[in-house]
Amino acid sequence: MRRIKDNALSLAFLVMFLLALAGQAWAGATHYNEEQLVNGLQAVSVWKYVTSSSFAVDVAENWQSEYLQFLLFITLTVWLVQKGSPESKQPGEEGPEPDREQLVGEHAEKDSPRWARVRGLRLWVYSNSLGLVMGAIFVLSWLAQSVAGLAAYNSERITDLRDPVNWSWYVTSSEFWDRSLQNWQSELLAVLSMVVLSIYLRQRGSPESKPVGAPHHATSVEG
Repeated sequence: MRRIKDNALSLAFLVMFLLALAGQAWAGATHYNEEQLVNGLQAVSVWKYVTSSSFAVDVAENWQSEYLQFLLFITLTVWLVQKGSPESKQPGEEGPEPDREQLVGEHAEKDSPRWARVRGLRLWVYSNSLGLVMGAIFVLSWLAQSVAGLAAYNSERITDLRDPVNWSWYVTSSEFWDRSLQNWQSELLAVLSMVVLSIYLRQRGSPESKPVGAPHHATSVEG
């Protein structure tokens, strides 16, 4: 029980993610089969739908936009600040910060990660590992979306008795970028809202909010 309590936040989000994914699979299969019947085609099982390009492209395009959001937020907050936001560093603290504050090299503590105690490439990789992993997941999700989207798009074209297209044509098409940008703009708006609204609004007890009584101009202060 102690382990569950210590990891309650990640477990809660994992359960909600799996439930949402299962719900998407069921609702998506239902909608897909409705379109199949309208077009005079045979309905498919939920399993066949979740292994199809139609399901894969819907999942991948959402994942890549989410990880783009995290990648941009993680990296931009190194250099850019927003006065009054708990999501920002203090004005004047822009940049990667001194080794002493980051507890690296000779400033590492007894229980610091091993790669934080070394110099050179390993320290650089570990110092940027969160952004690198988020960036890698974004790129892989983007590629998965492009491949699955191409398969789904060509399936529709063949159904309409049109010639299929290649990958380079698809990733430069309005179809691909319409799907991508409508997700990107919503994610960027969500981050903008969080950064700005947290200056003036509060959520008592949340580390994503300033203390209820903290002044609006207080920056990098969490409740």
